Amino acid sequence: MNNGRARSILLVEDDDGHARLLEKHLDRCGLGDRLVRVADGEEAIRYLGNTRTHAGSSSFGPGLILLDIQMPRCNGFEVLTRIREDPAYQYTPVIMLTSTDSQREIDQAYRLGASGYVVKPVDAFAFAERVAKLGGFLDVLELPDQLPVGTTDGQPAVG
Repeated sequence: MNNGRARSILLVEDDDGHARLLEKHLDRCGLGDRLVRVADGEEAIRYLGNTRTHAGSSSFGPGLILLDIQMPRCNGFEVLTRIREDPAYQYTPVIMLTSTDSQREIDQAYRLGASGYVVKPVDAFAFAERVAKLGGFLDVLELPDQLPVGTTDGQPAVG
């Protein structure tokens, strides 16, 4: 990914089976060691607010966020809104992952600042195939430089 820096990928997914499948395919693409998983929206918000001290993280926040929408306690739209309000993460790409292909949800995700929207098929084989394609895309994706967590000037860092 960007400038040779091994930025983490934050996966916000409450379904253990989906998370394992995503982890497996990202690992096949050589990205598994960058993956940090949290199980719900509230945990994601805490993680992003405390990236410097969260186990296994660097002093930079994640370079990419994969965000489920349907989660207990705090859904993906609420998390996305918080991400886009935070100057440290306003440029972080966020790809929404959900089992719903509702045009209303797709439109809402993009209105709130999503960078992409991927539907998780119900069929296990189709889901695995889609995750493999996503992993291939993430393997070649270039990411913007970002501010170290805790800066407040709202401008992206220059690499």
